[in-house]
Amino acid sequence: MKVQRCVQATGVFAALMLGACGSTPNPGDSADRQELRDQVKAAIHDFKVTDPSIQRFFDTAYAYVVFPEVVTAAVGVGGAHGNGEVFEKGKFIGYADVSQGSIGAQLGAQKYAEILFFQNEGSFVDFKYSTMEFDARATAVAASAGAAAAADYRRGVITFTLPESGLMAQAAIGGQKFRYEAAPAR
Repeated sequence: MKVQRCVQATGVFAALMLGACGSTPNPGDSADRQELRDQVKAAIHDFKVTDPSIQRFFDTAYAYVVFPEVVTAAVGVGGAHGNGEVFEKGKFIGYADVSQGSIGAQLGAQKYAEILFFQNEGSFVDFKYSTMEFDARATAVAASAGAAAAADYRRGVITFTLPESGLMAQAAIGGQKFRYEAAPAR
């Protein structure tokens, strides 16, 4: 019973942290958006160099989101945030951000890139309307040579991460919340 209350309290805490992050992503001004575009291109390149077999997801996914830089830090309570670009059928359509909250035995900071691939329109619609959240049971595939060859979608979504720097020791419960905003009409 104690464990169940602790897990419930942790879930409420993480939900409050994620809910406090606002309602739409902020891609910044035109210079910020160009910098993000350059970072996204570099992240895609890095993923493909690290694991060429990831190309099959770029080729077949209904949509994908690239977060070139997610920064996370924790001392007992943790948080993370990153901005990214959204692509549907290979074409840029908007911006997204990811926020993460966690609580538990954790210490450190790190930076990583993250790509979410959506297998079909249904899973992507869940993302676009901010009804998609990952919890402690969700897993990401660490990008490494050949990792994507054996990876497959779970509930229409697969996530790949590529560590950039830092070190994090973590045994925590938390979740990721995503927000989407369509690109302004050109």
